[in-house]
Amino acid sequence: MSDWILAAPLLCVVLGGLAMMLVDAFVEEKSELATTTAVILVGAAGIAAALWSGNNGNTPAAGSLLTAWLATDKLALVSDVIIAVGAALAALIAGGYLPEHDLERGEFYPLLLFSAFGAMVLARSVDLLTLFVGLETMSLGVYSLVAFRRTNARSAEAGIKYFLLGSFAAALLLLGSAYLYGATGHTDFVGIAEVIKSGGADSRLVLLAVMLIIAGLAFKVSAVPFHMWTPDAYEGAITPVTAFMSVCVKSSVFIVMVRVFLVGLASPELSSGSSGWPPVLAGLAALTMVFGNLGAVVQSSVKRMLAYSSIAHAGYILIGLVAAAKIGEQAISSVLYYLAAYTVSNALAFGALVFAGSSKREAVTYEDLAGLGRRNPILAIPFLIAILSLMGFPPTAGFFAKYYVFMAAVQAGGGMVWLAVLGALTSAAGSYYYLRVLVYLFMREPAEGAKVAIPMRSGYVITAMVVAGLLVLQMGCAPSSYLDIASAAAKLFG
Repeated sequence: MSDWILAAPLLCVVLGGLAMMLVDAFVEEKSELATTTAVILVGAAGIAAALWSGNNGNTPAAGSLLTAWLATDKLALVSDVIIAVGAALAALIAGGYLPEHDLERGEFYPLLLFSAFGAMVLARSVDLLTLFVGLETMSLGVYSLVAFRRTNARSAEAGIKYFLLGSFAAALLLLGSAYLYGATGHTDFVGIAEVIKSGGADSRLVLLAVMLIIAGLAFKVSAVPFHMWTPDAYEGAITPVTAFMSVCVKSSVFIVMVRVFLVGLASPELSSGSSGWPPVLAGLAALTMVFGNLGAVVQSSVKRMLAYSSIAHAGYILIGLVAAAKIGEQAISSVLYYLAAYTVSNALAFGALVFAGSSKREAVTYEDLAGLGRRNPILAIPFLIAILSLMGFPPTAGFFAKYYVFMAAVQAGGGMVWLAVLGALTSAAGSYYYLRVLVYLFMREPAEGAKVAIPMRSGYVITAMVVAGLLVLQMGCAPSSYLDIASAAAKLFG
């Protein structure tokens, strides 16, 4: 019975997905499914929060079948909440977007729930087999959602490109897992760590496996040079799917990377500052921050700009992961705070972008936003909050997210200070393309004769923006309470 209780957030989502497949057949008003989906996901987050007080530590229960494959620690509960809240916000955004653009098909919401379930399984994984199953469960749903606009050539192209490259990345991950199993005889992270630490594994085979696993996971978080799919997939997908991909997929993969690198590959030979995976991730972080910000600067599409922005943010989060090799708990708590802050900030940005347009004129480019702040000041407020948070302007959640990650790198020392300096410099440079959105909103007028984006009217999108906006401000005004939760979840890695 304890296993069923510990898995309750996962069961809530997957059983909700199965129920939604049946409900779809009997509900004529498909937009009502958005509310049901959001309720299911918020319920899963509420169950995870309720289990928090009864979780006395990060040690799995002895003799539990569940914990041989899935973690039941506080990190698992935090990951459940982040993923469920991100998916719920995406569902609400979809509730306004789909009927507005004549895309109201019932299969959208079960696919979203099953993908969220896969993301939750992935973030809880303590075994390479569970990791792969969770990753593919999440990915298969996202592949379908990216190509959801079936009659649109760009959407179909994005879906095919993401599927092909994603399959290749999954093959690399699976090959690396096979090598790691061949070298250690284990697929569970703890068993792998023990064999490597005892010196019973072929070091060359282990290093090859680590490189392949890094490549497979780096693809999912859009780290350079594995980012090629991101701008096209983000632009081709409908905006609610882009919001879901940018927050839930990224969060789940980063959390499982914490488990893989700081549990399975935590031996001194693999996690020292001069060898193993930390210098590799540091190099990926540097490339990702530089090229992500440079790519965003030259974009004329706001969606593509946010795609490159998500690449840059992946680089900032990687800084915390690299620092965790030295200082553990403190760096991991900064990563968790960053993921939570990024989830609500990005959901708010995409929600505002959806709300700014309608079927008559969807807002996609900077020109579509010209003068919108003057014509509709209320709509401009969510955009303003989201942009300031993504830029890292106080007192928003994004400011403290970057601050905690950069401070973790500084305190880790050992040649990691340069990452914090580079992160601060690229973040400052990235302010250009964020402020450009605000310039068009408040200081530019549409060109003469140009079509003007017409904001939609949707209670679903308004609800998503209000919730996300309040969380962005609350996390910025009272960051310590959220950081305390993140620190409690990170104690396993202290």
